[in-house]
Amino acid sequence: MRTQLLQPPLTLGRLAENMVPVEGGTFSMGSDTYSDEKPIHKVKLSNFALCRYPVTQALWREVMGTDPEALYFTGADRPVERVSWEDCQAFLQALNARTDLRYRLPTEAEWEYAARGGKYNQGFEYSGSADLDEVGWYGDNSYGETQPAGLKAPNALGLHDMSGNVWEWCQDWYGGDYYASSPPDNPQGPADGASRVDRGGSWNDDRANARVSLRNRWPPDSWRRLLGFRLARSL
Repeated sequence: MRTQLLQPPLTLGRLAENMVPVEGGTFSMGSDTYSDEKPIHKVKLSNFALCRYPVTQALWREVMGTDPEALYFTGADRPVERVSWEDCQAFLQALNARTDLRYRLPTEAEWEYAARGGKYNQGFEYSGSADLDEVGWYGDNSYGETQPAGLKAPNALGLHDMSGNVWEWCQDWYGGDYYASSPPDNPQGPADGASRVDRGGSWNDDRANARVSLRNRWPPDSWRRLLGFRLARSL
């Protein structure tokens, strides 16, 4: 199932209109699948906003003045990739200087809550459906590359590509046992660590890696053609 192609590409002038308000609430975070997804625990989040699409190459180019040095797949409305967590921080600094706003990466808890559909959560394994082919690009249907943002159906909040296409960096440090001690309100992740969290699976992954509860991590200076990001803002 496909939706209309995002036209024109996500750019600075269209960013504000594509920030989707997410009403906060309480949800059950995690799963019983892998040890770092346990225990399932209640989390309460405040209101925030998340971009309808991952950051596109057009938006990156407009803000930064050039493509990422290591960009692999090219296309204005494809997700930017091969960007490290540190690259994302440089982009955010430049974007916030341009807009006088405070865009940021989502926390891991915000990402999962939004991927599940927020207050409209229907318990799907993937973001917006029990059928990954409806909502995500992954190893079986991506033709071996990223795809333009917004081609697949959105989830209940109107968010596209949260399962598949590119992994998305989150703000948090990764902690394999963090869920056992995570605070119940607006968790921010461990105070330090060796890797930052990324979520959602990619064009090169299997179905299991696109699950909304699946956690992944890379050192903050790592870049891969599987890795992109999505913008958040506090409300």
